[in-house]
Amino acid sequence: MYIHLGEQISVYDTSVIGIFDIENTTIGQDTRALLHRLESEHRVVSVSEEMPKSFVLCENENGENAYVSPISAATLRKRAAKLY
Repeated sequence: MYIHLGEQISVYDTSVIGIFDIENTTIGQDTRALLHRLESEHRVVSVSEEMPKSFVLCENENGENAYVSPISAATLRKRAAKLY
């Protein structure tokens, strides 16, 4: 199944490692380092031009990707929970 992250972007539910609130998690040094590394590797996808509220960390055969979404982490978690 797929989880819709906003605009025209959806990700396969089994690829999701975690759904994070961007405001609360980016204050941590480890999270900032992760996002910085992914950005330098061109693995951060902005879902929309709107103000970001969450990011979704996914893993596939090519490595990790972060999707920055204007949809709240709580809403994305609810969407994911409805799949099961």
